[in-house]
Amino acid sequence: MRLFRNDSGWWIENNGLSAGLDSFDFDEWLGHENPAEEIQRRAKALVFNPGIPVAGRPMGQQEVWAAGVTYKRSRSERIDESDFCARAYDHVYLAERPEIFFKSSPDRCVGPGDTMRLRADAKWNVPEPELVVLVGSNKKIVAYACGNDLSSRDIEGANLLYLPQAKIWDTSCAIGPALLLSNPDMDILKEKISLEILRDGQTVFKGNTGISEMNRALEELVEWLFRDQTFKNGVFLMTGTGIVPDPEFTLRSGDEMRINITSIGTLVNKIA
Repeated sequence: MRLFRNDSGWWIENNGLSAGLDSFDFDEWLGHENPAEEIQRRAKALVFNPGIPVAGRPMGQQEVWAAGVTYKRSRSERIDESDFCARAYDHVYLAERPEIFFKSSPDRCVGPGDTMRLRADAKWNVPEPELVVLVGSNKKIVAYACGNDLSSRDIEGANLLYLPQAKIWDTSCAIGPALLLSNPDMDILKEKISLEILRDGQTVFKGNTGISEMNRALEELVEWLFRDQTFKNGVFLMTGTGIVPDPEFTLRSGDEMRINITSIGTLVNKIA
């Protein structure tokens, strides 16, 4: 079961059938003791019809945070991009404490079909396709989405203290196309995540990885995020990338990025 948002409100989709959620307050829902059960309860009273709504940004007033260097591929690429920072990247991959950082406020984050832009003072910009977990105020994972953690690798590689500038600017974050609601029978780690970049209609990069390649448990990352922090409206957490384009590659204006996780869908954004 997936949760969509568009101009007319929030929708539930299940097996190609969809139904609108009247008077649905997303932020309030994430403060519910068991958001997944609440959606199931609401769904029983709805009439589902064929078709899937056009998707918009599936979020309310949630902050977006991110975990870094959670895949071996990311670790090796970060070491290669900077001799100066190599020891720190190697250490955090193996350390008990993960790298967790603030990525985006709600107003800086975009949804499916929206444009993103490159940082003007960077020369090496890449998308980072990631599994995103939506966590309720009770610290429980509620849903999953695709995420694009657009990053300026030359700025991050120059000095780790520049990380906020390498990660945070207007429209440097995208989440969508929908929220796959968690349930006890689901094993999200079995899913594959893929990235395709199109330039002038031609594929210029393609890669994929298994979410199971992550070296940290999702619950572990959530536990660290919530240490000494509360999120009354819930929070989105990007969980790291295992797909990194070659060092010679950088995004250009007009490039189209397609991030897919099979059971969630495809998040498509273009560079403005």
